[in-house]
Amino acid sequence: MAHGTELGRYLRARRALITPGEVGLPAGAGLRRTPGLRREELAALAGVSVDYYTRLERGRETNPSAAVLDSLARALRLHGDAHERLHDLAELASGRLPGPSRTDGDTVRPSVLRVLEAVRPLPAYVVSRHSDMLAANPAGRRLLPGLWDWPPEQRNMTRYLFLHPVGRTLYRPWEETVAKSVAHLRAVGGLDPDSPRLTALVGELVLKSPEFARLWNRYDVKERVGGTKPFAHPKLGDMTLTYEVMLLARTGGQRLVVYSAPEGGPDEAAMLRLDPAGARRIPGGQRT
Repeated sequence: MAHGTELGRYLRARRALITPGEVGLPAGAGLRRTPGLRREELAALAGVSVDYYTRLERGRETNPSAAVLDSLARALRLHGDAHERLHDLAELASGRLPGPSRTDGDTVRPSVLRVLEAVRPLPAYVVSRHSDMLAANPAGRRLLPGLWDWPPEQRNMTRYLFLHPVGRTLYRPWEETVAKSVAHLRAVGGLDPDSPRLTALVGELVLKSPEFARLWNRYDVKERVGGTKPFAHPKLGDMTLTYEVMLLARTGGQRLVVYSAPEGGPDEAAMLRLDPAGARRIPGGQRT
């Protein structure tokens, strides 16, 4: 592991995002070498000593209490997943929480493949913990043009968003989509930051994409559970689809992603064109 702990790296990254003015502190005279709060400023806001906080950041203190973590979260304005991640990383640093299995779970169970077939004509696919594409039904494949031109080992959704020319134009707005993708990658990889697969993926994207490097260094954390995505599909045009993300049991973090659209509307009509054969399964044929 690199110097320090993931808890310390998380604290440093989040501290750099908070300016003195945001928390009611004067900026002070002279040039600030720190992009965000200084250690002593954050320590004062959280009600801990500067020495104690410094040891936390440097990995020399690995057993903070829940009360200290909550105070730090309030000072850093961490909410939801970001707050929970602070506690998770403290548990990991203390040794009380084991990291996830290094089994990446690349094999998709036959029963899951049957589910992909059963949900047609809805686009659906299965991704690994680190968003490697593992399987897709026909509509799922056609929803992501160009991804399948890459060899299987390169088919990663985060890589696709940043490095594939279609991936950079498929979603609207692209900036919001990639920010969520990086935050999700941080969330699923945070408890196993030394995973060889994660290290290789992040190393490649940091070198090839300044946008990824900037977002990765923010250390935003947000697990995806579903929502809506506006597409600018090169063949189907604009459409907005709803998606659900389901964690598959006993798979090392595999997730099933299924898209849909309101019945009878233009978004559904566009979506059904991804899989005309599957659309014919709908009673009455393909809706238009």
